[in-house]
Amino acid sequence: MAQTLDVIIIGAGSAGLAALREVRKHSENFLLINDGHYGTTCARVGCMPSKALIEAANAYHRRHAFEAFGIRGGGGLSIDPAAVLRRVRALRDDFVAGTLKATDELGERNLAARAKLLAPDTVAAGGREYRARRIIIASGSRPIVPDAWRAFGDRILTSDTLFEQAVLPRRMAVVGLGAIGVEIAQALSRLGVEVTAFGSNPQLAGLSDEAVHQTLAELLQREFSLHTGAAAELSPAADGIELRSGDVRVVVDQVIAAMGRRPNVDGIGLETLGVELDSRGMPPVNPNTLQVGDLPVFLAGDANGRAALLHEAADEGHIAGINASAAEPRCFRRRTPLAIVFADPNVAVVGRRFAELDGETIVVGQVSFARQGRARTAQRNKGLMRLYADRASGRLLGGEMCAPAAEHMVHLLALAIERELTVQDLLRLPFYHPVIEEGMRSALRELSAQLPAGQDSDLASCGGYQAEALD
Repeated sequence: MAQTLDVIIIGAGSAGLAALREVRKHSENFLLINDGHYGTTCARVGCMPSKALIEAANAYHRRHAFEAFGIRGGGGLSIDPAAVLRRVRALRDDFVAGTLKATDELGERNLAARAKLLAPDTVAAGGREYRARRIIIASGSRPIVPDAWRAFGDRILTSDTLFEQAVLPRRMAVVGLGAIGVEIAQALSRLGVEVTAFGSNPQLAGLSDEAVHQTLAELLQREFSLHTGAAAELSPAADGIELRSGDVRVVVDQVIAAMGRRPNVDGIGLETLGVELDSRGMPPVNPNTLQVGDLPVFLAGDANGRAALLHEAADEGHIAGINASAAEPRCFRRRTPLAIVFADPNVAVVGRRFAELDGETIVVGQVSFARQGRARTAQRNKGLMRLYADRASGRLLGGEMCAPAAEHMVHLLALAIERELTVQDLLRLPFYHPVIEEGMRSALRELSAQLPAGQDSDLASCGGYQAEALD
């Protein structure tokens, strides 16, 4: 064992690289240990390649709106899925190349090996033992695939393997309808694949508001076969895989397992830390410091199972990197919860979810985009937004929605929630005409109508025209 290092970082994903950036501000006496591919989950198999696939699928699907615009010939268009997948991989490789620059010049301080904790200050990797004053575990996550499914070989895909396919089969099933499952199922359907989707959870895409969930379910069912509330069982078929769920039976060529991701902490030695592990085998982690108990160990990013989102992983790497370099850990205030599913229409949850709120102490405002003016001009007029505010103070608390441009509107709502703005504060903002955000204003006005009235000299009280062309 050589000299004691200041910090060991286990994992070179989004959280690990963010931690590395902070550690290097204070020390060059560190070691980065990474097992498997470099390039981050987001760039290599997650956020970026999936969005490249979705953009191609949506561009092709747009042909169905051509007639409404007076554009003829849309029915004669065709798509080359193999070319789509080649473009996805080309973009993916470019994105990955950018992330690799963060580790390329580390030399001996970058070790490609599997790490295992031997103690709160000792790690074994690559046949050697390393001691450090602080250890950051940012080992990421992997898709969940039931052991029994592995017997089907390459007929089972995940988000880690989908983009490596040279072609797409005629029939596919997606099992799991959280964010990843909903995005992939819709994209594949729009690319011409016959998709059947199954979700054991009766709610889609992380929604807890039944009104929004029902709207989303009705929209998705127009595009592919959708079954929720029961698990899917797989068995071999002569020409593929048979799936059964309740009364539903379907045979497909391949199945995509989209049942979430599991932290890469099994076998990493958490049991050597001397703290009690929960039923999932996870140690206690302070979400504001990322510290494990009172140990010099920090658990960040997907590895702690808290939220598999890039901005959360980046924040957690930042927090862990700063605290691993400090004499005493500091508490950080976490950002307003924000999750987006890049379906069409976008699905988003911001602030507190409906299920987390007391129905007696809140008011709800909603808007359907079916008749919203700007959405109609773009043939994007579908979806529902519901916003929640505190009945006593009028402060905005959260929202759930499936709506056009939700990916943009929720950022404004997140800022409002973080700043503890009221519904009236938001209604004092200018809303240019015509924009999709005017739909959000309609939901805010419905909230305002349930709160104490303000002065008519306050522009927050300015009402709508009740005319689609003007509101």
